[in-house]
Amino acid sequence: MTRPDDEPQVVTAERADTAVQILADSFYRDPLWSWAMPDDDRRRDQHRAVWGQFVEAAIPHSWVWLTGNGAATSLWLPPGVPELTAEQAEQFEPMLVDLLGAGASRVLQAFDVLDHGHPHDEPHFYLSLLGTDPGRLGHGYGLGLLAANLRAIDQLALPAYLEASNEANVPLYARYGFRPRARLVMPDDGPDVVTMWRDPA
Repeated sequence: MTRPDDEPQVVTAERADTAVQILADSFYRDPLWSWAMPDDDRRRDQHRAVWGQFVEAAIPHSWVWLTGNGAATSLWLPPGVPELTAEQAEQFEPMLVDLLGAGASRVLQAFDVLDHGHPHDEPHFYLSLLGTDPGRLGHGYGLGLLAANLRAIDQLALPAYLEASNEANVPLYARYGFRPRARLVMPDDGPDVVTMWRDPA
């Protein structure tokens, strides 16, 4: 049951920074994104810049969510919605080069592998990002937000797709109806990513 203090709210531009900070903190030690951005001292700033682009692009579609207590956030893309606007996509690689120098190629490779593994043959909601403030883990805020989002998606009778960048989360997603679909292999001894699909309940 959702408690009043974590009732999901759609993120507006005024609360975008809160969502971005949660994502930067929660993905700091993520196996994939700490491999892609390996500088411990600069990673949070790099994550804020990258995830900030995705949050900014998704907010107009009203599928960026935040628990009422600001503990967890999720970023979904409805069917047919791109992760970045055309202008952002054009500037994305130069931005990464500014942030990471030669290391930008590893991040671009990671996104390329994810894109190639993404199914494009059936309309679905895509869980691009889900994160919980590391200081507030263990209270079910992130999974409660996921459950609330999935109830709304089920009302639309649409499937959902995600990439588990941390394999430890695969059984957690399985509790909510997601099933492994494929294993994506990153270059340069990067971590594998498990893609998962959920049919509407």
